[in-house]
Amino acid sequence: MVEMKIFGLAVDEKAQSPVLILKDEARDLALPIWIGPVEAMAISLAINAVETPRPMTHDLLARVVDALGGQVTGVEVVALREGTFYAEVVVAQEGHVRRIDCRPSDAIALAVRAEVPIRVAESVLAEAGTRSLDGAQAEFGGSDREKWTEELENFSLDESKYKM
Repeated sequence: MVEMKIFGLAVDEKAQSPVLILKDEARDLALPIWIGPVEAMAISLAINAVETPRPMTHDLLARVVDALGGQVTGVEVVALREGTFYAEVVVAQEGHVRRIDCRPSDAIALAVRAEVPIRVAESVLAEAGTRSLDGAQAEFGGSDREKWTEELENFSLDESKYKM
């Protein structure tokens, strides 16, 4: 496993989809993961330490793990099958290590909140890693910073609530 950091969030203009970019600075290797807009917002809220009046889903998950006597110790992107990334949340509880299957975007949103390492399997990097980010800038740099800042400023908890 290779420990990686969040390099930033971008928007794939062609697919009109957010892309989370992880980076291993030591090897100058990046891993782009296409995610949904809701997941991108959850990660962005955590990175930017935006306070919400009530816990968001990933905050709730962290609290549940803690309340059950566990501790999130890391998240891992473990596989890439047929274009889909697979991840696991690693939880230590009562002397046992439990691995919980999840989407990478959810795992990373939780990792930011829990302040734990993000690791990626060598096999995933071999298949999907890249050394070219076509002039990408670090975490929310350039025009992406303005876009995500605007998204956060326009974010409304009332609009994000489920309507019954």
